[in-house]
Amino acid sequence: MSKPKKESFFWTSYSDLMTSLFFVMLVLFVLTIALLHRRMVATQAQLDKIQEIEKAVNQIDSTYFEYNKTYKKHILKIDVKFPTGLSDIGDIVYQTRIKFKEAGNAINRSIREISREHPEIQYLLVIEGQASNDGFLGNDELSYNRALALRRFWEESGVDFGKSCEVLIAGSGAKGLMRDPVEWKNQRFLIHIIPKPGIIDRK
Repeated sequence: MSKPKKESFFWTSYSDLMTSLFFVMLVLFVLTIALLHRRMVATQAQLDKIQEIEKAVNQIDSTYFEYNKTYKKHILKIDVKFPTGLSDIGDIVYQTRIKFKEAGNAINRSIREISREHPEIQYLLVIEGQASNDGFLGNDELSYNRALALRRFWEESGVDFGKSCEVLIAGSGAKGLMRDPVEWKNQRFLIHIIPKPGIIDRK
């Protein structure tokens, strides 16, 4: 007669155990869904803020910049005519150098205006030099040196992008996807202002 009692006790304990495990799994499932939802809401808020900032960045003074939506870069709308193989900003005409300074100030104003609305944001400012396809063998290095020369010119002219902006220099030579069909006009600069997503406040 004792055997059925033991079996009954076993199945009762087993049932209680499975019920407890079910509730534990249910609680964990609910917590997981809640945490995922909270993270999705936070991520969407960050994406909305990035899009808002990128929209503001894209509206730099159109007097000096033209935004290319496909490549997400600004074309510096100043015709540059460097002597072949040279990269010194001093080698171009004075009127063009004045426009360069005004363009640098336009970038500076844009970043400062955005920073007033979003002081927690930091940026990457990429200055990309290009070169015309004129047969010069050192166009890759030349385009980089021209971008570096523009950055130094802005620094010497008192154009300061602030502590929240990191400046990077690049050169794409006479290659790349973003080219002007009029070859001599590829002696130009492309500007890319990138908000750093990792710096955005996640609260």
